[in-house]
Amino acid sequence: MKAMILAAGIGSRMQPLTKELPKPLLDINGITLIEHTINHLKNYGIKEFIINVSYFGEKIKTALKSVEGLPDLIFLDEPFPFGTGGALLNAKSSLGPDPFILSTSDILFSPDLTKIPDMVDTAHLIATRNPDHNKDGDFSLKKDSVFINEGPNNYTYSGMSVINPRILEKHDAKDYPFDLWKTILTPLIKASKVSGHFDDSFWIDVGTPERLKLARTVLKDEN
Repeated sequence: MKAMILAAGIGSRMQPLTKELPKPLLDINGITLIEHTINHLKNYGIKEFIINVSYFGEKIKTALKSVEGLPDLIFLDEPFPFGTGGALLNAKSSLGPDPFILSTSDILFSPDLTKIPDMVDTAHLIATRNPDHNKDGDFSLKKDSVFINEGPNNYTYSGMSVINPRILEKHDAKDYPFDLWKTILTPLIKASKVSGHFDDSFWIDVGTPERLKLARTVLKDEN
């Protein structure tokens, strides 16, 4: 199985830390955010990674190429951020026809990937507990079926999932930029075509300076 890591965002909520550095290269105790994700996936046998880059993309490529022991990395340049959906569409030829793991590059998360089902027809979402900054959650689960309540939901999307590339078939390049969740996943969820499971592993969405500080503190305490 291949993996795609989304790394093209501007990281505006991380200012001023991202004024001269892309968010995926912010470090947690000496290891960049994107390396944490790559290393975890590598431990589960993932050997080929597709990484989209845009904002300070050359810095990301240079930094990762200098790290010893990383698997094969394919970088896809975007002249402007294509959005989460546009990024996948742009990567279709590199991803191939089989389901792949999709992850953002701004999470600290170590889920048990053996819980991922063998067959994914559309998408399979890994859920985490609702954090303080997303108390109403993103979706709920009934067994392994994802649905969205009109009111509060039980779980937050962790930022990691398995995607079958066939869900991109009705979209083309003229759609750039577009959001995967709003444009593709939400309609599929409403049609009861998306599966998921809850993972209780430690998780932080490192989207603000305050949460970056928290992540650094937690990992320092663990080590």
